[in-house]
Amino acid sequence: MVVCLNLLVSCSHASMQSCFHIKMLFYNSINYIKIMKIISAMIEAHIFREAERGIEFLLLKRADDQIYPGLWQMVTGKIKKSASAGEIAYQTALREIKEETGLVPSQLWVAPKINSFYDPKDEYICLLPVFAARVKSDTKVILSGEHTEYKWVGKDDAKKLLAWPGQREAVDIIEDYFLNEKSYFHFVEIEVE
Repeated sequence: MVVCLNLLVSCSHASMQSCFHIKMLFYNSINYIKIMKIISAMIEAHIFREAERGIEFLLLKRADDQIYPGLWQMVTGKIKKSASAGEIAYQTALREIKEETGLVPSQLWVAPKINSFYDPKDEYICLLPVFAARVKSDTKVILSGEHTEYKWVGKDDAKKLLAWPGQREAVDIIEDYFLNEKSYFHFVEIEVE
């Protein structure tokens, strides 16, 4: 058996959205199989505020009529595309934060973390850039119809409530960066207007 891996990357610099295709060909004496697409069409944004004991993360409980009903999560959302242009991932993060919580971050960073999931129905892997968004401690949360509850929690409680390992790792990375002066992580700050 011969295994051939071919990676094709195409990038639209105008919209800063990328589409990655990985073609994996597994040859044997008769045929080859498996083509998989890798896309980046969603974001993950962890909202946090300063508290007496460090930082607290905002978690949202998904409504019963949503996919994954009752699941606690951070803000997530799809990157909007149009015929002429599309959103940049950080614009999606800011829009989704406002839509889902009514909040406007005072600061926004790209976290050094990419999460992913596999969609078996459409046979692709989706890569999600992770953002960290700081809000003022006294900000009022206004939920959209996508969520029924919210709570501010410390790192340990956030990690107990979040469903996927990548989300829990993002919480660790964000807390380490903002509380540990000797953190080895590097966050890129995005100017918020």
